[in-house]
Amino acid sequence: MDTEYFDNLNPMLTEIRRDLHRIPETGLEERKTSAYIKEKLASFGITEVETWLETGVTALIRGKGNGKTVAFRADMDGLPVTEKTGCSFSSCHTGKMHACGHDGHMTILLGFAKYLADHKADLQGDVLLIFQPAEEGPGGAKLLIDAGLFQKHPVQYIIGCHIFPQVPQGKIACKKGALMARNGEVDVHIKGKSAHGAQPQLGQDAILCTGAVISALHTILSRNVSPLESGVLTFGKIHGGEACNIIAKEVVLEGTMRAFSDEAYETMVQRITEITKGVAAGYGCEGNAVFRHMYRVVDNNSYLVDLLQEVAEERYEETPPYMLAEDFSLYQQEIPGIFFFLGSGNPEKGYTAPLHSASFQFDERILKYGVEIYAKMLAKLQGQ
Repeated sequence: MDTEYFDNLNPMLTEIRRDLHRIPETGLEERKTSAYIKEKLASFGITEVETWLETGVTALIRGKGNGKTVAFRADMDGLPVTEKTGCSFSSCHTGKMHACGHDGHMTILLGFAKYLADHKADLQGDVLLIFQPAEEGPGGAKLLIDAGLFQKHPVQYIIGCHIFPQVPQGKIACKKGALMARNGEVDVHIKGKSAHGAQPQLGQDAILCTGAVISALHTILSRNVSPLESGVLTFGKIHGGEACNIIAKEVVLEGTMRAFSDEAYETMVQRITEITKGVAAGYGCEGNAVFRHMYRVVDNNSYLVDLLQEVAEERYEETPPYMLAEDFSLYQQEIPGIFFFLGSGNPEKGYTAPLHSASFQFDERILKYGVEIYAKMLAKLQGQ
Protein backbone atom coordinates (compact mmCIF):
# COMPACT_ATOMS: atom_id res chain seq x y z
CA MET A 1 0.00 0.00 0.00
CA ASP A 2 1.35 3.41 -1.02
CA THR A 3 2.48 5.14 2.19
CA GLU A 4 3.21 8.31 0.23
CA TYR A 5 -0.54 8.69 -0.32
CA PHE A 6 -1.12 8.93 3.43
CA ASP A 7 1.80 11.33 3.90
CA ASN A 8 0.22 13.61 1.32
CA LEU A 9 -3.01 13.71 3.34
CA ASN A 10 -1.34 15.66 6.17
CA PRO A 11 -2.25 19.20 5.01
CA MET A 12 -5.89 18.26 4.41
CA LEU A 13 -6.17 16.39 7.70
CA THR A 14 -4.69 19.30 9.64
CA GLU A 15 -7.11 21.75 8.04
CA ILE A 16 -10.13 19.55 8.73
CA ARG A 17 -9.12 18.89 12.31
CA ARG A 18 -8.67 22.58 13.07
CA ASP A 19 -11.97 23.47 11.39
CA LEU A 20 -13.77 20.93 13.55
CA HIS A 21 -11.89 21.92 16.69
CA ARG A 22 -13.25 25.46 16.37
CA ILE A 23 -16.91 24.35 16.42
CA PRO A 24 -17.39 21.86 19.29
CA GLU A 25 -21.00 20.98 20.05
CA THR A 26 -22.39 18.78 22.80
CA GLY A 27 -24.42 15.60 22.35
CA LEU A 28 -27.32 15.67 19.86
CA GLU A 29 -26.62 19.35 19.15
CA GLU A 30 -23.84 18.79 16.57
CA ARG A 31 -25.57 20.71 13.76
CA LYS A 32 -22.59 22.73 12.49
CA THR A 33 -20.42 19.66 12.78
CA SER A 34 -22.93 17.56 10.84
CA ALA A 35 -23.19 20.16 8.07
CA TYR A 36 -19.39 20.35 7.82
CA ILE A 37 -19.09 16.56 7.49
CA LYS A 38 -21.73 16.42 4.77
CA GLU A 39 -20.00 19.21 2.86
CA LYS A 40 -16.68 17.38 2.97
CA LEU A 41 -18.21 14.07 1.92
CA ALA A 42 -19.87 15.79 -1.04
CA SER A 43 -16.55 17.36 -2.04
CA PHE A 44 -15.05 13.85 -2.20
CA GLY A 45 -17.85 12.73 -4.52
CA ILE A 46 -19.59 10.56 -1.92
CA THR A 47 -23.32 10.77 -2.52
CA GLU A 48 -25.03 8.04 -0.45
CA VAL A 49 -25.17 10.11 2.71
CA GLU A 50 -27.92 9.90 5.34
CA THR A 51 -28.87 11.83 8.45
CA TRP A 52 -29.67 9.99 11.67
CA LEU A 53 -30.96 11.43 14.96
CA GLU A 54 -30.93 14.89 13.28
CA THR A 55 -27.17 15.33 13.67
CA GLY A 56 -25.63 11.91 13.01
CA VAL A 57 -24.31 11.12 9.54
CA THR A 58 -23.63 7.88 7.68
CA ALA A 59 -21.98 7.49 4.29
CA LEU A 60 -22.12 4.30 2.23
CA ILE A 61 -19.38 3.66 -0.31
CA ARG A 62 -20.27 0.71 -2.52
CA GLY A 63 -17.70 -1.82 -3.72
CA LYS A 64 -17.95 -4.69 -6.18
CA GLY A 65 -20.29 -6.62 -3.91
CA ASN A 66 -18.16 -9.73 -3.47
CA GLY A 67 -16.54 -8.79 -0.16
CA LYS A 68 -17.57 -8.16 3.42
CA THR A 69 -19.30 -4.93 4.45
CA VAL A 70 -17.23 -3.17 7.10
CA ALA A 71 -18.28 -0.20 9.24
CA PHE A 72 -15.98 2.46 10.68
CA ARG A 73 -17.13 4.83 13.40
CA ALA A 74 -16.14 8.28 14.68
CA ASP A 75 -17.80 10.17 17.53
CA MET A 76 -18.80 13.79 16.95
CA ASP A 77 -19.60 15.53 20.21
CA GLY A 78 -17.52 17.91 22.27
CA LEU A 79 -17.56 18.53 26.01
CA PRO A 80 -18.83 21.34 28.27
CA VAL A 81 -15.23 22.42 28.97
CA THR A 82 -13.70 25.90 28.64
CA GLU A 83 -10.58 25.53 26.51
CA LYS A 84 -7.21 26.57 27.93
CA THR A 85 -4.83 25.39 25.19
CA GLY A 86 -4.15 28.89 23.84
CA CYS A 87 -3.86 27.46 20.34
CA SER A 88 -4.65 29.59 17.29
CA PHE A 89 -7.64 27.41 16.39
CA SER A 90 -9.27 27.33 19.83
CA SER A 91 -12.98 26.76 20.27
CA CYS A 92 -15.28 29.49 19.00
CA HIS A 93 -18.08 28.17 21.20
CA THR A 94 -17.73 29.52 24.73
CA GLY A 95 -17.72 26.82 27.37
CA LYS A 96 -17.39 23.96 24.87
CA MET A 97 -14.31 22.14 23.66
CA HIS A 98 -13.15 19.06 21.80
CA ALA A 99 -11.24 17.86 24.85
CA CYS A 100 -11.53 14.14 24.10
CA GLY A 101 -10.11 13.89 20.59
CA HIS A 102 -13.41 13.56 18.77
CA ASP A 103 -12.32 16.24 16.30
CA GLY A 104 -9.40 13.96 15.47
CA HIS A 105 -11.62 10.90 15.16
CA MET A 106 -13.91 12.66 12.69
CA THR A 107 -10.88 13.89 10.76
CA ILE A 108 -9.51 10.36 10.46
CA LEU A 109 -12.86 9.12 9.16
CA LEU A 110 -13.10 11.98 6.66
CA GLY A 111 -9.55 11.27 5.53
CA PHE A 112 -10.53 7.64 5.12
CA ALA A 113 -13.58 8.75 3.12
CA LYS A 114 -11.21 10.59 0.79
CA TYR A 115 -9.10 7.45 0.48
CA LEU A 116 -12.16 5.34 -0.32
CA ALA A 117 -13.32 7.81 -2.97
CA ASP A 118 -9.87 7.73 -4.57
CA HIS A 119 -9.65 3.92 -4.47
CA LYS A 120 -13.26 2.94 -5.08
CA ALA A 121 -12.33 0.63 -7.95
CA ASP A 122 -10.36 -1.52 -5.48
CA LEU A 123 -13.23 -2.08 -3.03
CA GLN A 124 -14.50 -5.64 -3.00
CA GLY A 125 -17.31 -4.92 -0.55
CA ASP A 126 -19.23 -1.98 0.81
CA VAL A 127 -17.97 0.39 3.49
CA LEU A 128 -20.22 2.20 5.97
CA LEU A 129 -18.85 5.31 7.65
CA ILE A 130 -20.65 6.24 10.88
CA PHE A 131 -20.32 9.75 12.29
CA GLN A 132 -22.03 9.22 15.64
CA PRO A 133 -23.41 11.97 17.88
CA ALA A 134 -23.57 11.95 21.67
CA GLU A 135 -20.84 9.51 22.69
CA GLU A 136 -20.26 11.45 25.90
CA GLY A 137 -23.96 11.15 26.65
CA PRO A 138 -26.67 10.01 26.43
CA GLY A 139 -25.04 7.30 24.29
CA GLY A 140 -25.52 7.84 20.58
CA ALA A 141 -24.49 4.30 19.67
CA LYS A 142 -27.58 2.82 21.31
CA LEU A 143 -29.77 5.51 19.78
CA LEU A 144 -28.47 4.66 16.31
CA ILE A 145 -28.91 0.94 16.86
CA ASP A 146 -32.45 1.47 18.15
CA ALA A 147 -33.17 3.66 15.13
CA GLY A 148 -32.44 0.67 12.87
CA LEU A 149 -28.91 1.41 11.65
CA PHE A 150 -27.87 -2.21 11.26
CA GLN A 151 -31.25 -3.29 9.93
CA LYS A 152 -30.82 -0.84 7.06
CA HIS A 153 -27.08 -1.42 6.70
CA PRO A 154 -26.08 -4.96 7.73
CA VAL A 155 -22.34 -5.11 8.33
CA GLN A 156 -19.98 -7.94 9.26
CA TYR A 157 -17.42 -5.97 11.25
CA ILE A 158 -17.04 -2.57 12.91
CA ILE A 159 -13.81 -0.69 13.64
CA GLY A 160 -13.09 2.42 15.69
CA CYS A 161 -10.20 4.16 17.40
CA HIS A 162 -9.50 6.72 20.11
CA ILE A 163 -6.67 9.24 20.31
CA PHE A 164 -4.96 8.48 23.62
CA PRO A 165 -2.33 10.54 25.46
CA GLN A 166 -1.25 7.63 27.66
CA VAL A 167 0.18 5.87 24.60
CA PRO A 168 3.32 7.27 22.89
CA GLN A 169 2.70 9.40 19.81
CA GLY A 170 2.10 7.35 16.68
CA LYS A 171 1.84 3.98 18.40
CA ILE A 172 -1.16 1.72 17.88
CA ALA A 173 -2.23 0.09 21.14
CA CYS A 174 -4.83 -2.63 21.62
CA LYS A 175 -5.54 -5.94 23.31
CA LYS A 176 -7.84 -8.92 22.87
CA GLY A 177 -10.96 -9.08 25.00
CA ALA A 178 -11.81 -6.40 27.55
CA LEU A 179 -10.13 -3.10 26.67
CA MET A 180 -12.47 -0.69 28.47
CA ALA A 181 -14.96 -1.16 31.28
CA ARG A 182 -18.67 -1.54 31.63
CA ASN A 183 -19.91 1.48 33.55
CA GLY A 184 -22.87 2.90 35.34
CA GLU A 185 -23.86 5.56 37.83
CA VAL A 186 -25.50 5.02 41.19
CA ASP A 187 -27.35 7.32 43.57
CA VAL A 188 -27.70 6.10 47.15
CA HIS A 189 -30.59 7.70 49.04
CA ILE A 190 -30.63 7.50 52.84
CA LYS A 191 -33.77 8.75 54.58
CA GLY A 192 -33.89 9.22 58.34
CA LYS A 193 -35.84 11.42 60.73
CA SER A 194 -35.03 15.03 61.58
CA ALA A 195 -34.59 16.21 65.18
CA HIS A 196 -32.76 18.89 67.12
CA GLY A 197 -29.06 18.20 67.45
CA ALA A 198 -29.40 18.47 71.23
CA GLN A 199 -31.96 15.64 71.23
CA PRO A 200 -30.54 13.03 68.84
CA GLN A 201 -32.57 10.27 70.49
CA LEU A 202 -35.69 11.72 68.87
CA GLY A 203 -34.35 11.38 65.33
CA GLN A 204 -32.75 8.88 62.97
CA ASP A 205 -29.43 10.35 61.80
CA ALA A 206 -29.09 10.00 58.04
CA ILE A 207 -25.50 11.32 58.09
CA LEU A 208 -24.34 8.79 60.69
CA CYS A 209 -26.11 6.06 58.75
CA THR A 210 -24.50 7.19 55.49
CA GLY A 211 -21.03 6.90 57.01
CA ALA A 212 -21.73 3.26 57.82
CA VAL A 213 -23.18 2.64 54.38
CA ILE A 214 -20.10 4.11 52.69
CA SER A 215 -17.79 1.89 54.73
CA ALA A 216 -19.87 -1.20 54.01
CA LEU A 217 -20.14 -0.49 50.27
CA HIS A 218 -16.37 -0.37 49.98
CA THR A 219 -16.15 -3.99 51.13
CA ILE A 220 -17.88 -5.18 47.95
CA LEU A 221 -14.76 -5.21 45.79
CA SER A 222 -12.63 -6.88 48.45
CA ARG A 223 -15.17 -9.46 49.62
CA ASN A 224 -17.83 -10.04 46.96
CA VAL A 225 -15.94 -9.71 43.68
CA SER A 226 -13.33 -12.32 42.78
CA PRO A 227 -9.72 -11.22 43.38
CA LEU A 228 -9.10 -12.18 39.74
CA GLU A 229 -11.63 -9.58 38.59
CA SER A 230 -11.30 -5.80 38.60
CA GLY A 231 -13.82 -3.17 39.56
CA VAL A 232 -14.16 0.42 40.70
CA LEU A 233 -16.76 1.98 42.99
CA THR A 234 -16.25 5.69 43.57
CA PHE A 235 -18.58 8.15 45.28
CA GLY A 236 -17.58 11.62 44.21
CA LYS A 237 -20.51 13.64 45.53
CA ILE A 238 -22.50 13.76 48.78
CA HIS A 239 -25.12 16.20 49.97
CA GLY A 240 -27.56 16.30 52.82
CA GLY A 241 -28.53 17.98 56.06
CA GLU A 242 -30.15 21.32 56.80
CA ALA A 243 -28.12 22.97 59.56
CA CYS A 244 -25.19 22.23 61.84
CA ASN A 245 -27.46 21.69 64.84
CA ILE A 246 -30.14 19.57 63.15
CA ILE A 247 -30.13 15.77 62.79
CA ALA A 248 -30.14 15.23 59.02
CA LYS A 249 -33.20 13.53 57.66
CA GLU A 250 -31.82 12.78 54.18
CA VAL A 251 -28.48 12.24 52.45
CA VAL A 252 -27.76 11.45 48.81
CA LEU A 253 -24.53 9.86 47.57
CA GLU A 254 -23.65 9.98 43.86
CA GLY A 255 -21.09 7.67 42.38
CA THR A 256 -19.72 5.72 39.44
CA MET A 257 -19.15 1.98 39.13
CA ARG A 258 -17.08 0.08 36.59
CA ALA A 259 -15.96 -3.49 35.90
CA PHE A 260 -14.34 -5.52 33.14
CA SER A 261 -16.98 -8.25 33.17
CA ASP A 262 -20.75 -8.37 33.27
CA GLU A 263 -20.58 -10.86 36.16
CA ALA A 264 -18.56 -8.52 38.36
CA TYR A 265 -20.75 -5.57 37.42
CA GLU A 266 -23.98 -7.42 38.25
CA THR A 267 -22.50 -8.56 41.56
CA MET A 268 -21.76 -4.93 42.41
CA VAL A 269 -25.32 -3.92 41.55
CA GLN A 270 -26.80 -6.67 43.72
CA ARG A 271 -24.58 -5.99 46.72
CA ILE A 272 -24.98 -2.20 46.58
CA THR A 273 -28.74 -2.73 46.69
CA GLU A 274 -28.59 -5.21 49.57
CA ILE A 275 -26.04 -3.32 51.67
CA THR A 276 -27.76 0.03 51.27
CA LYS A 277 -31.09 -1.36 52.46
CA GLY A 278 -29.65 -3.58 55.18
CA VAL A 279 -27.24 -1.14 56.81
CA ALA A 280 -29.78 1.69 56.64
CA ALA A 281 -32.36 -0.50 58.35
CA GLY A 282 -29.88 -1.20 61.15
CA TYR A 283 -29.71 2.55 61.81
CA GLY A 284 -33.47 2.95 61.72
CA CYS A 285 -33.31 4.60 58.30
CA GLU A 286 -34.52 3.77 54.85
CA GLY A 287 -31.91 3.10 52.12
CA ASN A 288 -32.42 2.89 48.39
CA ALA A 289 -30.00 2.64 45.45
CA VAL A 290 -30.93 3.97 42.00
CA PHE A 291 -28.81 2.86 39.03
CA ARG A 292 -28.21 4.30 35.58
CA HIS A 293 -26.63 1.53 33.53
CA MET A 294 -24.61 3.05 30.71
CA TYR A 295 -22.02 1.41 28.44
CA ARG A 296 -20.89 -2.20 28.19
CA VAL A 297 -17.41 -3.70 28.17
CA VAL A 298 -15.38 -2.79 25.07
CA ASP A 299 -14.66 -6.41 24.12
CA ASN A 300 -12.27 -6.73 21.20
CA ASN A 301 -12.63 -9.59 18.72
CA SER A 302 -9.46 -11.72 18.72
CA TYR A 303 -9.36 -12.16 14.94
CA LEU A 304 -9.54 -8.42 14.38
CA VAL A 305 -6.82 -7.75 16.97
CA ASP A 306 -4.55 -10.21 15.15
CA LEU A 307 -5.21 -8.32 11.90
CA LEU A 308 -4.50 -4.99 13.57
CA GLN A 309 -1.20 -6.23 14.93
CA GLU A 310 -0.27 -7.51 11.47
CA VAL A 311 -1.01 -4.26 9.64
CA ALA A 312 0.36 -1.95 12.34
CA GLU A 313 3.68 -3.84 12.36
CA GLU A 314 6.31 -2.11 14.52
CA ARG A 315 3.82 0.57 15.60
CA TYR A 316 1.74 -1.98 17.49
CA GLU A 317 1.97 -2.44 21.24
CA GLU A 318 -0.26 -4.31 23.64
CA THR A 319 -2.01 -2.08 26.13
CA PRO A 320 -3.36 -2.85 29.58
CA PRO A 321 -7.12 -2.43 29.96
CA TYR A 322 -8.51 0.88 31.21
CA MET A 323 -11.44 1.57 33.50
CA LEU A 324 -12.62 4.25 31.08
CA ALA A 325 -15.87 3.57 29.20
CA GLU A 326 -16.97 3.92 25.57
CA ASP A 327 -20.31 3.44 23.87
CA PHE A 328 -18.52 1.75 20.94
CA SER A 329 -19.09 -1.27 23.17
CA LEU A 330 -22.77 -1.23 22.27
CA TYR A 331 -21.93 -1.86 18.61
CA GLN A 332 -19.86 -4.85 19.74
CA GLN A 333 -22.98 -6.27 21.36
CA GLU A 334 -24.42 -6.50 17.84
CA ILE A 335 -21.45 -7.40 15.62
CA PRO A 336 -17.75 -8.32 15.98
CA GLY A 337 -15.67 -5.20 16.42
CA ILE A 338 -12.33 -3.76 17.42
CA PHE A 339 -11.50 -0.53 19.19
CA PHE A 340 -7.88 0.61 19.48
CA PHE A 341 -5.86 3.52 20.80
CA LEU A 342 -3.91 5.90 18.57
CA GLY A 343 -1.11 7.26 20.71
CA SER A 344 -0.76 11.04 21.12
CA GLY A 345 1.51 11.27 24.16
CA ASN A 346 4.53 13.49 23.49
CA PRO A 347 6.22 14.97 26.60
CA GLU A 348 8.78 16.88 24.48
CA LYS A 349 5.97 18.89 22.87
CA GLY A 350 3.92 19.08 26.05
CA TYR A 351 1.16 16.80 24.77
CA THR A 352 0.57 15.04 28.07
CA ALA A 353 -2.76 16.49 29.29
CA PRO A 354 -5.35 13.75 29.92
CA LEU A 355 -8.59 13.28 28.06
CA HIS A 356 -11.32 15.74 29.13
CA SER A 357 -8.69 18.25 30.21
CA ALA A 358 -9.06 21.89 29.17
CA SER A 359 -5.44 21.66 28.01
CA PHE A 360 -5.78 18.49 25.92
CA GLN A 361 -3.96 18.79 22.59
CA PHE A 362 -2.18 16.53 20.09
CA ASP A 363 0.09 16.58 17.05
CA GLU A 364 -2.05 16.36 13.89
CA ARG A 365 0.62 14.27 12.17
CA ILE A 366 -0.74 11.22 13.99
CA LEU A 367 -4.01 11.41 12.04
CA LYS A 368 -2.57 9.90 8.88
CA TYR A 369 -1.72 6.76 10.86
CA GLY A 370 -5.39 6.32 11.71
CA VAL A 371 -6.37 6.62 8.05
CA GLU A 372 -3.63 4.19 7.02
CA ILE A 373 -4.63 1.60 9.62
CA TYR A 374 -8.26 1.81 8.50
CA ALA A 375 -7.25 1.32 4.87
CA LYS A 376 -5.02 -1.65 5.66
CA MET A 377 -7.62 -3.30 7.91
CA LEU A 378 -10.24 -2.92 5.23
CA ALA A 379 -7.95 -4.46 2.60
CA LYS A 380 -7.36 -7.48 4.82
CA LEU A 381 -11.02 -7.94 5.64
CA GLN A 382 -12.20 -7.61 2.04
CA GLY A 383 -9.35 -9.62 0.53
CA GLN A 384 -8.06 -6.81 -1.63
